[in-house]
Amino acid sequence: MGFAKISQVAHYAPDHIVTNDDLSQILETSDEWIASRTGIKQRHISQCEQTSDLATRVAESLLKKAVLSASELDFIIVATITPDSNMPSVAAKVQGNIKAQNAFAFDVTAACSGFVFALATAEKFIASGQYRKGLIIGAEVMSKVLDWTDRSTAVLFGDGAGGVLLEAADAQHFLAESLNTKGEQWQCLQSGNKGLLSPYSQVIDQESYYLQMDGRAVFDFTIKTVSASIRQLLDVNKDLEIDYFLLHQANIRILDKMAKKVSVNRDKFLANMQDYGNTSGASIPILLSESVERGLIQLDGTQTIFLSAFGGGLTWGNLIVKI
Repeated sequence: MGFAKISQVAHYAPDHIVTNDDLSQILETSDEWIASRTGIKQRHISQCEQTSDLATRVAESLLKKAVLSASELDFIIVATITPDSNMPSVAAKVQGNIKAQNAFAFDVTAACSGFVFALATAEKFIASGQYRKGLIIGAEVMSKVLDWTDRSTAVLFGDGAGGVLLEAADAQHFLAESLNTKGEQWQCLQSGNKGLLSPYSQVIDQESYYLQMDGRAVFDFTIKTVSASIRQLLDVNKDLEIDYFLLHQANIRILDKMAKKVSVNRDKFLANMQDYGNTSGASIPILLSESVERGLIQLDGTQTIFLSAFGGGLTWGNLIVKI
C-alpha cells in the first residue's frame, strides 16, 4: 500500500459576472435580500462555455503548474451534476481535449458532495500502488439547470470549476474520512428528472428539468446531521490540529452556525461564496485553489485541512488532509 498527496491546485470561472443588482432587474429581489440571507454578492455565469470547457481549463492549468505532460496521467475524475450530455462523460472529453491518452476517465455524480467523494475515491487508486498521478476536478454550469423565474433558487448558484493534481507520496496525507448518504430524503434536492417515454411504458412521467430544492429541509439537514458528523470525526481524531475548515459554499449562515455547533473558531472557516455563489461540486476545489493563491494554504505538507461537503442525495462527506 502507498500514500497520496495533493500536489497542485487550480480553478477557473467564466468571465461574465452577474451581481445581485443585475438579478434585481429580472427577478423580484434585491442585493440586500440576497446578501443578508446567503452572503452571496455575485456569481460567474457562463455565456458560451460548457462544463467540459471549464474542466479542461482547470486540467490545463494543473498540468502547467506541475510541469507535467498529459501522457503521464493515470486517470481523470470529474465531479459534476451538470455534464454536457449523459454520455460521453465530462472526464472523457477532458481526457480527449488535453490528449491524456494513457488516462482512464469517468464522472462522479454526488451533487455538492461530488468533489469530496471523487477525491476520496482517487486517493484509493493512488494508495493501491497501481496508479501514480491523477486529476480530480469539480466542474459545474449550474446556470443551465436553474429556473430563472424562481428567486428561491436562481439567486443561489453560479458556474465554475476547480481541481487538484493527486500524486503518489512517501507519507500519509489523507488522515481521516467519513462518506455518507441519506437516500430516503432524495426529494429535498433534485434536478434533471427524466420520464418514461418509450412506446412500451405504462405511464408517461412528467419530466422536471430544473433544479428543485426544499431549502428549509436542506438547511436543517446540514446544521443537524452534517455538523454532528464533523464533530464526530474531530472527536475521533483529537490529536490533529486543524488549520482551516473548507466547507461547501452554500450559505454564509451555514458556516456561522456550523462553527458554533462544532465549537471551532469561526475564523478557521474559509469562505468565498460572496464572489461565486453555490457552485455545487466545484465549490470546495475553487475555495482550496483561491486559499493557496491568497497564501493561507501553503501546499508544503505543514498544514492540516478539513474538507466537508453536503448536498443532493442527500449526501455528505468529510476528509481530513495534510496539505
